[in-house]
Amino acid sequence: MNFCTTIWEEIAPLRRAILSHPFLDELAAGTLPPETFRHYIVQDSLYLAEYARVLALAAARAPTAAGRLEFSDGAKVAVQVEEALHQAFFAQFGVTPEMAQQSEATPACLGYTSYLASLAATRSYEELIAGILPCFWVYWEVGCDIRPRAASPNPYSAWIETYAAPSFGEATRRVCDLVDAAAAQATPAIRSAMNTAFRNAARYEWMFWDSAYRRERWPI
Repeated sequence: MNFCTTIWEEIAPLRRAILSHPFLDELAAGTLPPETFRHYIVQDSLYLAEYARVLALAAARAPTAAGRLEFSDGAKVAVQVEEALHQAFFAQFGVTPEMAQQSEATPACLGYTSYLASLAATRSYEELIAGILPCFWVYWEVGCDIRPRAASPNPYSAWIETYAAPSFGEATRRVCDLVDAAAAQATPAIRSAMNTAFRNAARYEWMFWDSAYRRERWPI
């Protein structure tokens, strides 16, 4: 069994916790309070700006042309999503450019982006791309899970369609292939480190949804 299939099955309890989180249940039902989604989309914008940088670093470190192309394209798409989807939602939910610029990353957002940046700066390429993958894969699973049960009309339909789109699934599959190829050539120690990076990033995914639902702020 390849690396991605194995680790995906191992984190099944965490994936179930994500899919059953009230943030996503209410988003699917269209009942998520607008102020909660506003908090989420501002934090997601801050996250994507940093995630794009991490993808660009992965492209620079990739040993193959396929990796360089995939991660450089991913960095471009992350910026495009931030600009297009978020700007549309900013307008829909009353977030001004000034509000977005003055927003501070929450502990969950800062922790997640800092963790990915630390992988890019101090750990192996294999660990880095294992840590990058959950953002793709978790969102793809969330989009596919929500889409068939989403209420219609739904104020969050554009968000749902973005992450349930076949093109996003294809991008997820390509990153999985790169991670599997790297794991196949890695030592047992590196594969163990990849497992840790993937698992930690997936944990941060749950924390991100949960922090948005609670509209997390810094305690002091």
